[in-house]
Amino acid sequence: MHRNEGRVSPGHVYRGHVFDIAGSPTLAEARSQLRSIPNGALAVRAQGTIAWRGPFVELPAEFASWGVSGDAGHFLLPGFVDAHVHLAQTYSTDAFGGGQLLDWLDSCVFPAEARLQDTAFASRIARDFTRRRVAAGTTSALVFGSAFPEAQHELFEATERSGLRIVSGRGIQTVGPESSAELLTTEATALELSAAEISRWHAADTGDAANALLQVALVPRFSLSVTPTTLAGLGDLYDDVRASGVYFHSHLSENVGEIAAVESVYDTRRYLDTYDGLFRPGSARGGSSLLGRRSIVAHAVHCTDHELSRLAETGSSIAHCPTSQQFLASGTMPWRRTADFGVNVAIGSDVGAGDEWLISRVLNDAFKVHLSEPGTASVSLHPAEMLFTGTLAGARALDMEERYGNFDVGKDADFLVIEPDRWEPLAIVLDNGIRADDAERAAEQTLFTLLMALREPAISGVFVRGRRVTPDYI
Repeated sequence: MHRNEGRVSPGHVYRGHVFDIAGSPTLAEARSQLRSIPNGALAVRAQGTIAWRGPFVELPAEFASWGVSGDAGHFLLPGFVDAHVHLAQTYSTDAFGGGQLLDWLDSCVFPAEARLQDTAFASRIARDFTRRRVAAGTTSALVFGSAFPEAQHELFEATERSGLRIVSGRGIQTVGPESSAELLTTEATALELSAAEISRWHAADTGDAANALLQVALVPRFSLSVTPTTLAGLGDLYDDVRASGVYFHSHLSENVGEIAAVESVYDTRRYLDTYDGLFRPGSARGGSSLLGRRSIVAHAVHCTDHELSRLAETGSSIAHCPTSQQFLASGTMPWRRTADFGVNVAIGSDVGAGDEWLISRVLNDAFKVHLSEPGTASVSLHPAEMLFTGTLAGARALDMEERYGNFDVGKDADFLVIEPDRWEPLAIVLDNGIRADDAERAAEQTLFTLLMALREPAISGVFVRGRRVTPDYI
């Protein structure tokens, strides 16, 4: 809480060039909803909500007595949302010795994840994971958790101390290769541990999923890591907890070999059917669907038209992970085709197959990847679309768009303060790049430069609900 003249202040004002995507647009509408306010200001109430935003020179009188931080040379962005990142792979970025997905899991990831059964190691990785989030300005994240309950406790406790937002669930595996043996549980134990995690941690901070910082998801690694019996049990459990706001999260259609294996093992027509309750041979109904408004699948690189249509129909979201898709040679999620189906697409770092924690760096990769798609599939992402994907679309994927994701008045003040002078390569391109005479075009050029050239040292402030988050809290 800020103080002014010895008394508790009702709020604080932050100055800088404000960029966000206003309202509740679709991806196609993001350009028209780009809000750019040079020498702008955010007035943040002590309770952590946005009271006003606009040009600093137009600051209403009611906020004139509030303390002021920053200047016109700073930038204010909504906090980044990482829609897919792995706790247990914090130390596995660029892990050598894998290859494509299934080989990489076998030789690099499963052995690394097994280390988290050591509680001391789990505590250290949870701390380092959370500190990396702070440094990268990731105020909200959907985290693929550890197989081990104690490691999940360490993650939630570190996150709670930091004040960041999190949705996470233990990684569920009931079958797998020998390399994953230490991560496996029986089907009954998998359901028991997941139910216990929900009971202990879902909305543990507030008791209400509508405004909680700590939330839980059901997270089977992917269909090859579970059985039809597991999926049926998860469907029953999700029926019981869906109304309380629990999430579903997994991987989908990341690799052609993975897809072929899933369809062979389950004898289904489509990979997505296994999550949609259609996991019996011939895609017959076997249980309840896991898809819905709080369901997010990572990758979706090789989806059929039917799968994309079904994701859109159920309100499920895709966590797009271009950085890791390049690292594992998984292919490229077709941007135009996916967007045309109306599926909400958020961005995911996918650390550790992804080696970038900073969401703007992942957006940088997305720009390059989709510009390089062949023929008419090629698209040059507009900076407003990039900002939307890294902020508001992520909040939408997590069904928290009413709480954060932009600077609409009344929302929680989740935001970043960026000082370009703290990272000279960013400062010099912002200061010396060519800008159009047209103010709207110049704003687009500035935002594009900011997203493409931003690095962590330039992020000088990370705020969740108006509270500054620093590594010192962790």
